[in-house]
Amino acid sequence: MTASLAHIFRHPIKAHGREELASVRLLAGACLPWDRHWAVTHGKSKFDPAAPGWLPPGNFQRAARTRTLMAMTARLDEATGRVALAHPDLDPLEIDPETEGPRLIDWLAPISPEGDFAPLSLVRGPRGMTDSDFPSISIKNLASNAALSRHMGVDLSIHRWRGNLWLDGMEPWAEVGLIGREIRIGQARLKVVDRIGRCKATTGNPETGIEDADTLAALRAVVGVQDFGVYAEVIVAGEIACGDRMEIV
Repeated sequence: MTASLAHIFRHPIKAHGREELASVRLLAGACLPWDRHWAVTHGKSKFDPAAPGWLPPGNFQRAARTRTLMAMTARLDEATGRVALAHPDLDPLEIDPETEGPRLIDWLAPISPEGDFAPLSLVRGPRGMTDSDFPSISIKNLASNAALSRHMGVDLSIHRWRGNLWLDGMEPWAEVGLIGREIRIGQARLKVVDRIGRCKATTGNPETGIEDADTLAALRAVVGVQDFGVYAEVIVAGEIACGDRMEIV
């Protein structure tokens, strides 16, 4: 198998924007740096700021409940810690998530649910708030996205899947065969652990935030389950960059 790393993405605030990177240094046992570093709670969240810990995704604002969030983009300035956000229905916003969380909550109000699931606060946990209960990096296959697009007759944006690493040069769905294997990308080594179950967020258009494609029914028809992509954990730290080869160890 000859495959390479085509794209790297991080999502500084969980479910609130994506950002593409040219390279990044992965750390052993950690999420992709700054990925899901912050998250937005709602009225039913069990997150305790006094004892922050990982919680399942339902405790946070997410696109599965609010599809319009899919249309958000983000840009993190690592030197200052400030995050710039953009959404087609809102004026641009730039904040320091550590001190200006209330500004984000006010900004989100026009596109957010009311009542119990209205955005409540911007929080930071002990590690990236990935959907998995371990510090994971999500890996996706461009060929799988293309195959699902052909089945649906729709050009599916890769942003529907909110992945960290996208591989090119593989057969469709070959990423599932990596589960239990170790792979090397650039200087880093990862172990592929499990499939990724998908939710209704993927039905939302990443340009408009409008629900316009039944990706879940398509996955059930093509692969038999609502899974797309795989979770991996970093076991050897190292720099990775777009264009690096992916090799099975």
